[in-house]
Amino acid sequence: MRPIAHIHSDFPTKFGIPRQSGLVSALRSSIVFVPQYRTPEALRGLEEFSHIWLIWEFSESIRTGWTPTVRPPRLGGNTRMGVFATRSPFRPNPLGLSSVKLDSIEWDTPQGAILHISGADLMDGTPIYDIKPYIPFADSHPDATGGFADLHKENKLQVHLPDHLKSQIPPELLEALIGVLENDPRPAYQNDPERIYGFPFAHLEIRFQVDGSILTITEILLENT
Repeated sequence: MRPIAHIHSDFPTKFGIPRQSGLVSALRSSIVFVPQYRTPEALRGLEEFSHIWLIWEFSESIRTGWTPTVRPPRLGGNTRMGVFATRSPFRPNPLGLSSVKLDSIEWDTPQGAILHISGADLMDGTPIYDIKPYIPFADSHPDATGGFADLHKENKLQVHLPDHLKSQIPPELLEALIGVLENDPRPAYQNDPERIYGFPFAHLEIRFQVDGSILTITEILLENT
């Protein structure tokens, strides 16, 4: 297999990326095809669908071997579960699957047709191997159960953004950033209220602390400052 495209997102590193697609609908990304696949005919009809599936590679988590069990972050990093019962990036084949909203298709650009999407959980530059339309009557299962993943689906943090920092965040990024922080980007086994965490988001460096269920943004820097 070879990549057909790459994604451009606001996450230059893995830290902060939502653990599932669709959790932060305000996150905007774009998909740019490699030259070999920049043909509009390959996308004919895709504009009729509201959502698409992305099949992609955990390009920053490739290992030479594999283990049958992994430690899901949402279980504290200490409980082992079968790799095929998780969405861990450490798999026999490092493939990811994400359902995202297709906002629009920009047909005529110097890079060919570009897909504009929202709700993605991919790092900037991630290679994409396939794109398929999301079909509601076949792909949606409202009565499905989520196993141990359901235990933490409502565990969101309250984000406190001091007024003097709010002006440093571009308005078009504010909702997405709050959504990322609400979903607690920390590793589940880290719970030190004195620790200051940081991660790059778009062109910013976001620093924060968490005390109980309250996340406070402590500093916002321009990247590389």
